[in-house]
Amino acid sequence: AGPPAAEVQACTRDEVDQCFDAAASAWRDWARTPLWRRAAVLKEAARLLRAQEERIGELLSAEVAKGAKDARSEVVRSADLIEYCAEEGLRVLSSNQMITSDAFPGTDRNKLCLASKVPLGVVLAIPPFNYPVNLAVSKIAPALIAGNAVVMKPPTQGSASGLHMAMCFHQAGLPAGLLNVVTGRGSEIGDYLTQHPKVSCISFTGGDTGLSIAKKAAMVPLQMELGGKDACVICEDADLDLAAKHIVKGGFSYSGQRCTAVKVVLVERSVADALVAKLVPQVEALKVGMPEDSPNIVPVVSKSSADFIEGLVRDAEAKGATLLQAWRREDNLIWPMLVDNVTKDMRLAWEEPFGPVVPIVRVGSAEEGVAHCNASRYALQGCVFTKDIDKAMRLSDAMETGTVQINSAPARGPDHFPFQGFRDSGIGSQGISNSILMMVKTKTTVMNLPSPSYTLG
Repeated sequence: AGPPAAEVQACTRDEVDQCFDAAASAWRDWARTPLWRRAAVLKEAARLLRAQEERIGELLSAEVAKGAKDARSEVVRSADLIEYCAEEGLRVLSSNQMITSDAFPGTDRNKLCLASKVPLGVVLAIPPFNYPVNLAVSKIAPALIAGNAVVMKPPTQGSASGLHMAMCFHQAGLPAGLLNVVTGRGSEIGDYLTQHPKVSCISFTGGDTGLSIAKKAAMVPLQMELGGKDACVICEDADLDLAAKHIVKGGFSYSGQRCTAVKVVLVERSVADALVAKLVPQVEALKVGMPEDSPNIVPVVSKSSADFIEGLVRDAEAKGATLLQAWRREDNLIWPMLVDNVTKDMRLAWEEPFGPVVPIVRVGSAEEGVAHCNASRYALQGCVFTKDIDKAMRLSDAMETGTVQINSAPARGPDHFPFQGFRDSGIGSQGISNSILMMVKTKTTVMNLPSPSYTLG
């Protein structure tokens, strides 16, 4: 192992309290700040973040082994998200309701209800290691435009990138106390953060830790994305060249360390051999190396992750699966692998590897593939490859998952699209507009008139 990419503070509980105290003291003044001023601060933060593309990109490569090109792309995408959020916030938050009483049976128009969107208070934002900048700003920007303060706990690997991103908000003129960053190990301060009495909302992206947070959190709104076993259903009439291209890109980019990576291919037996024949040379052509060279396959995030992935492969191999490439691993660097003839008794059919390993399950029909997808405890995304639009819609409707892509691999984005998981894959919906609405609550003021009044033109 090389030298550390950066050193960051391991915050104590007292320091966590200081962050929450600062946030709780700051948000009301921010909520009284005109929307256009809030939006202006966010736009300036976006401009400053773009200017840090190279520096933060280097940190992402050093901390989480993201390829140099993808790392810089994440920074630019994050700036675009902040800017879009500023504009969307102006529209979403300025549009409030006046409701009249005469719609309800037996009432006259003598009550006027003003329904306003008001901030929640203090939002706890917890992004994951694989997108420590983009999945941080997807929480921070909606919270801030809505008038909240934020306490962010960046991932341990990704903390320096997150701190540099946060500095852009401060340099943009964000008032003190509105964005607080708590660094340290989740195992040491995680429960204290998520159960803190001053938390008004939790937005978390990660793994099964989110299930524990949901059980322990107080009565606060939760927005969670907890991973997936994204299924790719290949129908016998599919364009196999297109399907193969998307499986390789969707399954192996950033070494499969994406919640929306292709995690299992469910292919009709009649075309399985033809699909595999197209996949194998493309997988074997993937470039493997270190992040500074922008390869397709980089080291996975930790030794424990690499060990877990290897365990899934060994279990499948022992139970009769076919390894289409020889297993090769050097420390955390795992060469890409397709595992064919995976069956339901293998862990790889159900568990999320979060690595460069894609299992292939041969099914008797597309409906059998959908049934496999629906039997999973995960339900983030899925995809269907077919040339028949009627079949595509029928299978999409039957697939009980947050998003279904037709003739494309699963993907998060563009960032204004709704993004949600069902079952153990999450709670609530993301995407810029949905996240803004997640960060507010409704307050009503009722004007009681002495007599009915009907407005006329």
